[in-house]
Amino acid sequence: MSRVIVVGGANTDLTVKASHLPRSGETVFGDEFAVSYGGKGANQALAALKAGAPVAFLARIGTDTYGKRLYDHLVRSGLPPEGLVRDSDHPAGLALIALDREGNNQIIVVPGSNNRLNVEDLRSCEPLMREGSLLLTQLEIPFPTVKHALRLAKDHGMTTILDPAPARSLPETIYGMVDILTPNEIEAGSLTGIPVNTPSDAEKAASVLRSRGCASVIITMGSQGALLSWAEGVRFFPAFHVVSIDTVAAGDAFNGALAAALAEGRVLSEALSFAMAAGALSTTKRGAQESLPTRKDIEGVLDG
Repeated sequence: MSRVIVVGGANTDLTVKASHLPRSGETVFGDEFAVSYGGKGANQALAALKAGAPVAFLARIGTDTYGKRLYDHLVRSGLPPEGLVRDSDHPAGLALIALDREGNNQIIVVPGSNNRLNVEDLRSCEPLMREGSLLLTQLEIPFPTVKHALRLAKDHGMTTILDPAPARSLPETIYGMVDILTPNEIEAGSLTGIPVNTPSDAEKAASVLRSRGCASVIITMGSQGALLSWAEGVRFFPAFHVVSIDTVAAGDAFNGALAAALAEGRVLSEALSFAMAAGALSTTKRGAQESLPTRKDIEGVLDG
């Protein structure tokens, strides 16, 4: 199997659970506190790794206390240290999360060193990129870095996947460098101005996105399923039925598994089914990286 290259951000999540969320000026006593790891780039890299692909993750991580623990976690999880650029001037990314008993949340993200991942970092990691057949990236890092990663990948003949999250506008010039665009329904609506509530809406939005230069577009729609628009036409894939308890990182599980399946040579439609099974499975467990399914679990859903 060819290597998957993921370029993106990594965070430490500090989560406090309390009876209710504080109002302005209010102090609330928490019931539980947990430290975990996240960031879309790190989640997707580990999702691809657990789905069976060799993976290199290119990221910038501070050398502060949280950064050291995050770096150790990523390396211990199986990602090569060569892609993890250390930053002694900026702390690693943090997400501060408050949850109430109903699951409502308040989140403050401090990007830290994620915002410093730059073109020179990618150039220093270019030997790793030469080993890859597929690039997966997102929008939690500076956009010039995303754009350079896509261009560098195309120069090396790699397939490119862009998960356009968090939702933001994209310049027209970027679409031609993207082989597979994977927005969810909210992101597809933001990119096209077409509210996406039904498969028919998704087909219209995908047509607009493909007209801008993307070879293929996959719009994920949660429990409704996913729509694939590509050179062979349009196809809707119904969702796998699972008992969902937490949708955190479901999109990351989907994108990582999609990259892994494509890297081993599966055709896009088959890879999409594999990815949808991974995304569905991730919703049956709580947490982000804790919920990412193994290849064996994904294949079990497909065989069942």
